[in-house]
Amino acid sequence: MSCSKILPELTYDIIKHFQNDFPTLHSCILVNRLWCRLAIPLLWENPFSIPTRNYNFFKIYLRNNDLKKKLGGYGVDYDSLSSNNTLFNYLKFLKYLNTWKIISSIERWFVENLKPKNKDLNSVFNLKRLVHKSIFEILIENEVNLHTFEIEIIGHGHSYSYFDDIFKLILQNTNFIYNIENLNIHSGYSANFISNELIKNHMLQLIKLHQNLKKISCYSNYYYNLYQSLLLSKDYNYSSTLTTIILYRVNLNGIIGILELANALDSVHIIKCYHLNSRFVQQIINLAKPFRLKSLFIDVTLKIRVLRSLLRHIGNYLENFGFDTKSISFLDSSLFSQKLLELITKYCKNIKILDFCGFESQITDSMFNLIKNYKHNLNYLSIVLPNRNATAEYSSIVLQNLGQTLPFKLEYLNLSFHIKINDFKIFLKNTQDTFIKKLLIYNEKGQNILPSVKKYIMKKKRVKYLSIYNSHFNNDLISLKDDVKEFRLYNIVVKSYYNLLIDMYEFIKEID
Repeated sequence: MSCSKILPELTYDIIKHFQNDFPTLHSCILVNRLWCRLAIPLLWENPFSIPTRNYNFFKIYLRNNDLKKKLGGYGVDYDSLSSNNTLFNYLKFLKYLNTWKIISSIERWFVENLKPKNKDLNSVFNLKRLVHKSIFEILIENEVNLHTFEIEIIGHGHSYSYFDDIFKLILQNTNFIYNIENLNIHSGYSANFISNELIKNHMLQLIKLHQNLKKISCYSNYYYNLYQSLLLSKDYNYSSTLTTIILYRVNLNGIIGILELANALDSVHIIKCYHLNSRFVQQIINLAKPFRLKSLFIDVTLKIRVLRSLLRHIGNYLENFGFDTKSISFLDSSLFSQKLLELITKYCKNIKILDFCGFESQITDSMFNLIKNYKHNLNYLSIVLPNRNATAEYSSIVLQNLGQTLPFKLEYLNLSFHIKINDFKIFLKNTQDTFIKKLLIYNEKGQNILPSVKKYIMKKKRVKYLSIYNSHFNNDLISLKDDVKEFRLYNIVVKSYYNLLIDMYEFIKEID
């Protein structure tokens, strides 16, 4: 059936399926007018998050005569930055906005495009600040109708001034915050300037104004203490709005007060947090409502009875699980890991993400059984072997047996091994019926695997995105230009290993 004969409603459903597949959406634009009209809004609903880092959209956003005069005062050629030829009102398509992503996008765009005549540091800072403020003023003036606004605080250079400007503008134009459907808060990993009382108060005012907080993610205890004081105050009622809490490296003491009040809470994610102990587990069990723990990533050993009680209570909800043994002694790690995998297999039936880091050879059978047990649900798998003398032997065991346990389709597979070519060929032959959307390989001082990758993966088109890093030669496949072009001929996109590697905290923020 030709594209023109598909009903418009069905066409939209098809195109929406490619929501975050930007190369495919760009191709859809070229099909016909209908496909173009349906694809354009999807491309422009969240432009600051596009991973290609193509910031040409600023040329359209910056069409403003007042800004032209201001930039001229800094010796900037405005006409080279803006575009007068537009087919759509692109600002109306904007649905998602993240404060840190817009700041970091402007920073990179500034470096690549703005060439002020005055290179004085103070003058450059004032120019950057002008651009940041102007972008937000343009968004407010155009009355963009956001679906989701994320206040993400990350300390970096002069960013405290940018955040302060953004918060002031929004507080002066409260309709901007009222029209937002979902308000989310994320704290970053380096933001000491949050101690600035003015910024802190501005942020809390925004949350109170909106009164529809949906999601909170905390990277550290400082932020958690800040949010805790807000959420437990009598001035703010989030009990029927807050649906998601993501905690990373946070002290779990005291969180029970928030959980007791959050009646709409649909998912909790605990990533390498402190004080995951018997007291916390008992408080969870005593809750009068379900505790929907969807993610659990740990890097410490727990008492087996505590772990059993927790998994028995939350097992049906758990979807994402990871265990990192790098900081645990060999004996404790081996004994605990064995029991841990047995309990996960017994109580948790809906696992979609598995992240193993530092597991020992003694528990390979349990690991394979666990993977096989989730064959119908598993989408993401990462196995990073310990950096010890036995790594080469353990890598051989895993590579020779992993292939036959994998599902027929995976979204993401990350392997960090000491790779021997014969073991790797066995793995490739055992996975000939498996399609992997994103395949990442970190070759820890192993042999050259590229010829085998071309034979068994490239020519059979078994992956969509590929990353290979060889630590022995300290090189990334992305740096081998001729090989990158060869893979492209088979519709395989080569990416930098560290660009494709998933950071679980960031990843869970995006998917939930």
